[in-house]
Amino acid sequence: MRLFRRPVLIATLTAAVLTLPACGSGAPAGEGGTTLTITANSISGGKNAAGADWIKQWVIPRFEAAQKAAGHEVRVLFQPNGVDDEQYKTKVALDLKSRTGADVIDLDGIWVGEFAQAGYVKPLAEVGGAAVETWEGWRQIPQAVQGLGIFDGKKYGLPQGTDGRVLYYNRELFRKAGLPERWQPGSWQEILDAGAALKKIPGVTPIQLNAGTAMGEATAMQGALPLLAGAGAEIYAGGKWAGSSQAVKDVLGFYRQIYAGGLGDPKLQQEAKGRDKSFAEFADGRIGILAEGDYFWRAVIDPKVGVAPMADRDRVVGYAKIPAIRPGAGIRGQDFVSMSGGAVRVLNPFSRNPRQAWELLSFMHSAEAVKAELAGAARVTSRSDVNADVLAADPMLKFISEEVLPITAYRPGLAVYPQVSAALQEATADVVAGRTAEQAATAYRAKVEGLVGGSGNLAD
Repeated sequence: MRLFRRPVLIATLTAAVLTLPACGSGAPAGEGGTTLTITANSISGGKNAAGADWIKQWVIPRFEAAQKAAGHEVRVLFQPNGVDDEQYKTKVALDLKSRTGADVIDLDGIWVGEFAQAGYVKPLAEVGGAAVETWEGWRQIPQAVQGLGIFDGKKYGLPQGTDGRVLYYNRELFRKAGLPERWQPGSWQEILDAGAALKKIPGVTPIQLNAGTAMGEATAMQGALPLLAGAGAEIYAGGKWAGSSQAVKDVLGFYRQIYAGGLGDPKLQQEAKGRDKSFAEFADGRIGILAEGDYFWRAVIDPKVGVAPMADRDRVVGYAKIPAIRPGAGIRGQDFVSMSGGAVRVLNPFSRNPRQAWELLSFMHSAEAVKAELAGAARVTSRSDVNADVLAADPMLKFISEEVLPITAYRPGLAVYPQVSAALQEATADVVAGRTAEQAATAYRAKVEGLVGGSGNLAD
């Protein structure tokens, strides 16, 4: 799972970089053939090594062989990186600003809008041509998942692996509380009702919903943003940012009901390692309901390799979709909602060989290639056909693929988002500390107004 980091504003890139004529890295087609280049923040023996090895050992030789069989002489080069995400982002942005760089570029999905607004990337069809829209893979990627690479309604990138947020619960604690061991709440009130029942069990925190600034972006992704989607809104939509709307007040009111009502542990939200502590407490059977992503299942409480392993995970841990505040009240009229993250691959709009670059990009996202990249691991990919095959033995990840991804949403890929997210985190901290939802929403709105350039950019 990619950890979210505060992005560098592309607008602040040095003005010393000169605007040059279009000259992407690929060598032009001709007597000597075509050269294409891939770049990613991965390097063999270092950061994201598996991805680098897949590109070098599987993608490049397979693609070159396929092109040769079709009568084309194509050479593919890989430009590895093993740096901090912000360093990588800045390097790619500088390359594109100067109209250079690789033909196929790996980007965090959260950067797409920012790069698009700067003119550094363009819609895939504008670069790759008519073949983009007829690609077979679109039928295998749920519309909601395609959203990871969409900005202003246009497809800028192909989604790689993704994830989804759900509610985890302890079936044994539910049984002790007289609750169903197979649980799917249909509203926020049903979550609160379950929390009230769990509160009767000594030593148990009924609900863990990430809040406050110590949890960082986990507060937004695991808690506030899914709830906002469940209240029928998004943090950014239609060119405007959410202000002190009723949906924002509903979210903060729900937080207040949990923490002022004694259903959550306020101190846990203030600790520097509070999220890690919540993982350990859930694994020890001391938290009844916890909102998290599928990372929690496959990396935290995994019986063999988890950081807080649960030997009885498959028997004890249940999972459910996050409900809207009431049926049908979520975004797009949904009964249930989620949030996802992930990376995309884009085309360099300044490539000398844009059509061949699209052939390479689409090859990298074929079912065969995606399955090869997994190397036998069970992880959620963007392709439904691959997920149906590789997740068959893991009911939880299959649940994410089939039930959660079709209803998911994504953060806006804009430079100011991290500051807006921080303001939302502070608003949740306010209600946990005792302020009313109305007070916290008013303070949040004032902060966001200053961040996004005035009230005209807010939706209230």
